[in-house]
Amino acid sequence: MNYKTQGTCSQMINLELDGDKIKSVEFIGGCHGNLQGISKLVEGMKAADAIERLEGIRCGFKPTSCPDQLAKALRIALEQ
Repeated sequence: MNYKTQGTCSQMINLELDGDKIKSVEFIGGCHGNLQGISKLVEGMKAADAIERLEGIRCGFKPTSCPDQLAKALRIALEQ
């Protein structure tokens, strides 16, 4: 699944689920090192658990963040 982010430095999140588990996550744009770290940390995790941990995280004064956008992408992926 490809998710176009909104309100963040990253522009796109490519993710793959295996059932309800996160198989892979790739952020396009943004803070490369930090986003690689987030991607590796959530791989193998249940999508619902990642959503619970990441949803609502803000970046500075922005109303969202890359982790929050990942939670939104995961919600959509689970609905498909």
